[in-house]
Amino acid sequence: MSNFKLAKRIVFKVGTSTLTYETGKTNIRRMTQLTAVLSDLHNSGLEVVLVTSGAIDIGVGKLGLTARPKDTPGRQAAATVGQCELMFMYDKFFGEYGQIVGQLLITRSDIETDERRNNLINTFEKLFEYGAIPIVNENDSVAVEEIVYGDNDSLSANVAKLVDADALVILTDIDGFFSGNPQTDEDAQLIPYVDAITDEILALAEPSSSKQGTGGMITKLCAAKLANEAGIDTVVMNGSDPTDIYKLLDGRQTGTLFKGCALE
Repeated sequence: MSNFKLAKRIVFKVGTSTLTYETGKTNIRRMTQLTAVLSDLHNSGLEVVLVTSGAIDIGVGKLGLTARPKDTPGRQAAATVGQCELMFMYDKFFGEYGQIVGQLLITRSDIETDERRNNLINTFEKLFEYGAIPIVNENDSVAVEEIVYGDNDSLSANVAKLVDADALVILTDIDGFFSGNPQTDEDAQLIPYVDAITDEILALAEPSSSKQGTGGMITKLCAAKLANEAGIDTVVMNGSDPTDIYKLLDGRQTGTLFKGCALE
């Protein structure tokens, strides 16, 4: 993982289970640590993009609902409330470290349409030029693909491609990619390095068991595959202690590295 020392631009993706408790309330300690680490990296000269989940669950908590709405419009409504709260907290926490943040709410069509994609690229580049940290989420109020089918893992890979990132780091609630489900298989072993995401590798993944997240390891593998095909190194690691990001950037083994070729 020593190549991560060479990275100049990294996309970080943080999942709902990392940002919130099962109550739907924000994990303030973890969000504080995450924003402190990313602010420190930004101060060192690294260009940082944060792709964040959490809007729906934070909205559920803010609205005082007892559970996630089961209908798509209900989840969209919760997302609109939660996104306001989420960005308020990011602005507050990053602001305490002297950072400026900018919000980008993206849909699939924004990436797949040439004109919109070019507009996004131009916006990202200006934000980097101005020294701001882009914070990205799916525009859940108008797009239902991620709400229905998955979470922001694929979005993070697409953003990494858009900004020509050197690396993608996916923060989740397990230590990386295992040979089996570590929650049910005591013999499951962490796989520290994957040089190709094959059908056999994909078959080892299982759907998410988290009450908060909607993806699971399979969506992370698909995201890593998408990023790897663009030459972007991808790491899946535990986000419970955001300071572990320093270990990764120091070249120490952390989580699972899915090898691209961008930093050769």
